[in-house]
Amino acid sequence: MEFAPRLEGKQLSEAMRLIGEIDVFKGHWHKLQEIRPEKLAQLRRVTTIESAGSSTRIEGAELSDQEVARVLEGLSVESFRARDESEVRGYGELLQIIFENHREITFDENHIKQLHKILLSHSAKDEAHRGEYKKQENHVEARHPDGRVEVIFRTASPFDTPRLMAEQVQKTAAAFESDEVHPLAAIARFIVAFLAIHPFKDGNGRLSRALTTLLLLRSGYDYVPYSSLERVVEENKAAYYASLRESQTAMLADPSGFGAWFLFLLRALQAQKKNLEAKLEVEQLMLQLTGVQQQLLQLIEQRERVTTTFLATELQMPLRTVRYHLDVLVAQRLVEPRGEKRGRVYTRSVSSPMLIQHPASPNAAILAEILQRGGRIGRGELIRVVKRYGYDPRVVGSMHGRRLAHLRRDRKTGDSVLTARGQEIAEQHLFTARLSRL
Repeated sequence: MEFAPRLEGKQLSEAMRLIGEIDVFKGHWHKLQEIRPEKLAQLRRVTTIESAGSSTRIEGAELSDQEVARVLEGLSVESFRARDESEVRGYGELLQIIFENHREITFDENHIKQLHKILLSHSAKDEAHRGEYKKQENHVEARHPDGRVEVIFRTASPFDTPRLMAEQVQKTAAAFESDEVHPLAAIARFIVAFLAIHPFKDGNGRLSRALTTLLLLRSGYDYVPYSSLERVVEENKAAYYASLRESQTAMLADPSGFGAWFLFLLRALQAQKKNLEAKLEVEQLMLQLTGVQQQLLQLIEQRERVTTTFLATELQMPLRTVRYHLDVLVAQRLVEPRGEKRGRVYTRSVSSPMLIQHPASPNAAILAEILQRGGRIGRGELIRVVKRYGYDPRVVGSMHGRRLAHLRRDRKTGDSVLTARGQEIAEQHLFTARLSRL
């Protein structure tokens, strides 16, 4: 049966374990009652920003999450990124429509074409082929940070595309109705087939990720709008392309040969789930804090380093009361005490998932932006980024120094490239910053 992925031994065991873990969380989510509506709205907004940024960067766009947020708020970024901006707007609007109307968007070719039209609605360049199957050959390509373009796999001809799409949609719809096919297998099988056909002239990769979200929601995975699957894919882009290529090649001989892609999707869904679980833990912990404790936490976040006396003065509260609530925050690992008792200061805990890494360690936010641009950046652009974060351009030299070693020079191009340590800091910053916006 072509909707049963070919898996062997450990692969099958892993797939069953992951499906069970994801479905348990799916059932748990339906029972959750304690999440505040305003917190869910914040989660969905963050997910939309992350997903629009990640899905477009996978295809070669360069907007950071901060710029994506501006675009989705209706503001404009630099004109030379006009196409990136149009792609972000289209993807953000498409996600909102899917989040809000997935129950009414039936799985058929007409809706797939309408979703494609929405995806490209802000791109004048793509006006002629919005919502229409391709009229010319196209192939799937990967764009690497060094500028190299690699053909991932060859796609269906324009002549065969309408027939193949009709077949895949019909087979997949039947699989969703069948008790013999798990919905995650049906979703994986359709997505890899969709990308192998590559039915539209442009936007296939972005649309495939939006369709994944739609099909997950229609299959009852209602938590999807609150944690970005696209972000997980972006952070594992090499494995994403490799699994698609392996499965597409295997399926030429065996329609059930999409095991590599199925496992990648399950692992990505597990990571998405874990990210959301971390956010829920923070939300539940925050609900347990008293009003005083929340005020203390807010002051510590704003000032970064505060003393007990400062907090008592600001809140007009006895020192003994402040110390009691600080001890509670320390016990919950939300706050860290530093220094001896007489000169002790309190900061946000580095072990807390709510920590915002402030650019006062200049590297964190800057390195994160470089990572989002593909891990390298030209000297002139690096100086502009450093200035934008409010730092003296001379910090560029120290970022390449022996002590920090967060960037290294590419001798051929002169670009600055993230070192392993720099990438580690950037990834940590992006993760904690995403959670901190909740």
